[in-house]
Amino acid sequence: MTQSSSGLFSKRTLGAAALLSAGLLLGSPTMAQNAAVVNGKAIPSSRVDEFVKILAQQGRPDTPETRKMIRDELITRELFVQEADKRGLEKTPEVKQQLEQIRQDVLIRALIANELKQSPVTDAEVKAEYEKLVKDSAQSGAQEYKARHILVESEDEAKQIVERLKKGEGFESLAKLSKDPGSGANGGDLGWNTPDTFVKEFSEAMTKLKKGEYTVIPVKTQFGYHIIQLDDVRAAEPPPFDQVKPQLKQQLERQKIQALQEKLRASAKIQ
Repeated sequence: MTQSSSGLFSKRTLGAAALLSAGLLLGSPTMAQNAAVVNGKAIPSSRVDEFVKILAQQGRPDTPETRKMIRDELITRELFVQEADKRGLEKTPEVKQQLEQIRQDVLIRALIANELKQSPVTDAEVKAEYEKLVKDSAQSGAQEYKARHILVESEDEAKQIVERLKKGEGFESLAKLSKDPGSGANGGDLGWNTPDTFVKEFSEAMTKLKKGEYTVIPVKTQFGYHIIQLDDVRAAEPPPFDQVKPQLKQQLERQKIQALQEKLRASAKIQ
């Protein structure tokens, strides 16, 4: 009888405890919605979730330890804010000015997002912009240059290399002396580029060369002294659409915001 009563009592106790636990959880939605309550001020769990997402973008995994760290940080921030409020710091001119600046920044970002949501840049607009750039590039006669270079510290070093080239040593072999490790290990090859890829002194010297020629006078730039050889020239080829699509979309979005700015200025009363 005792064992039976004890067993029954044990089961009832466990059952009641389970119901009580469930009741507490179900009856306290506020606790589930808040990460913490500091001196009566709630910190929503959604704020923890926001920081978790930010850290995840930086490669930090979503773990209990990470969430605890974020929760502790939010509690500390809330304690500091409450103390600042007690001291009346929000009413000081300096803090008022900073808070107003933050308010403006938040509203401007929200306005830009709203404008681009109401008037989004379409794929057709991006494609049309790409085709315009391709056409403009073809009409301008833009060219790409396939060049090599050898970069050294001093003018004397560069002149010595020029003399060795004149005596018949190969450019690719001498490129091993270059202090540019990326191209030096590849015979000095810089691949295909438009002149604006390089600094002014380099591009001006390169574009004056004929195919197969090299600069007999070393070219000085901020990086040192260059001996440049031109391998080939061709009409500039536009990059593939998919490669530049994100940049073109951003460019068109900036144009839309610029148009909004001009519209607002035109209709505003500015004294």
